[in-house]
Amino acid sequence: MAKVIVHIDLNAFFVRAEEIKNPSLEGKAVAIGHEGRAGVVSTCSYKAREYGVKSAMPMNVATKKCPHLLILPGDYHFYAALSYEFKNFIKTYTKVVEEASIDEVYADFTEATKGIKDVEGYFRKLQEELFNKTKLKCSIGIGPTKFLAKMGSDYKKPMGITIIRRKDIPNILYPIKIEDMYGVGKKSAPRLKSIGINTIGDLADKLNNNDLDTYNILGKFAYELKDWVNGYGSDEVITEYEDPKSIGNSTTLKEDTSDFDIIKENFSIITREVCYRCKKEEKKGTTIQIMVKDTSYQAHNKSITIDSPTDDYNKVIDVVLKLYEKNFSNMLIRALGVTMQNLVSPKDVAIQMTFFDYEYHEEENKTKLLINEMNRKLKNPNLKRASEIEKKK
Repeated sequence: MAKVIVHIDLNAFFVRAEEIKNPSLEGKAVAIGHEGRAGVVSTCSYKAREYGVKSAMPMNVATKKCPHLLILPGDYHFYAALSYEFKNFIKTYTKVVEEASIDEVYADFTEATKGIKDVEGYFRKLQEELFNKTKLKCSIGIGPTKFLAKMGSDYKKPMGITIIRRKDIPNILYPIKIEDMYGVGKKSAPRLKSIGINTIGDLADKLNNNDLDTYNILGKFAYELKDWVNGYGSDEVITEYEDPKSIGNSTTLKEDTSDFDIIKENFSIITREVCYRCKKEEKKGTTIQIMVKDTSYQAHNKSITIDSPTDDYNKVIDVVLKLYEKNFSNMLIRALGVTMQNLVSPKDVAIQMTFFDYEYHEEENKTKLLINEMNRKLKNPNLKRASEIEKKK
């Protein structure tokens, strides 16, 4: 029996979060990012998109396309808090939830929708309830695989709901431009077009007829894409345990890139959310792992174990960026992720002191006891340690 896999994607999430804080921004051309030559658009409002502004676009290009663009630096702590609220809301409908990135989840609704005749109405209710409780807007894709669910959520935005059954693939999926297909990167799309593949339908035709040129361009990934365009592929939603041994998140970039500013910004967003979740779960990690996927979706991992457990964003992002620069700085990246491993509860973390530390604290305590005893005997108890006077200064 086919599963009911759902992809829920928050619409222009960072911009929407800013609109929640400041409703006067609604309907305006807004971009999240930094100004200047190194600035990159993280995301932008639908109004800004009307002028040709896109995610991952250099900010100086974006301002030329839209001179009245409002640029906001981003409040990533607030975004992480809203993301946490969004994901917890989805878990009130189904516990089988996989966090795909800060603003999207996959969820298995197979059990939750059993016996429901109006499936679209069911998800419309979820969509409206999410908006009423959080003011967040989302698009929802529903299908038997994660790929079809993902393509469904991209099909209608904002606030769209799209169901893609296997029988719907020729009508819904095949007319879509090849560059808009999830999994086909910026580098692959022109090469596919050069051999006459302009739509997903063209790709399906070439793959199903074992076209050698297509397989040569896509490599091993061609076999996975062949499953996807025929309605098959992964339908496994990976959840975390109640007491997680690790807390992580990942995101797929809008296009393949080795641009450090874009990669740094995405690592920063993910790391903030991971640290936020660690604090919420009351966990600290001693091992920090980064993951990157290259243009063929091959995953590469690097990790390092630090001296003491942490959930501090500044410490974690420093390690994350050093791991990236040391190992992957020249690689074209399609996806990236951050995971905190070897988690412990802060209350279980004992500060390990050497023999000399204990000796110091013993002497310090003896001094305190002596001063307290002398002050009790004096009419004007003003004795203090020199270090206390220095601290007050």
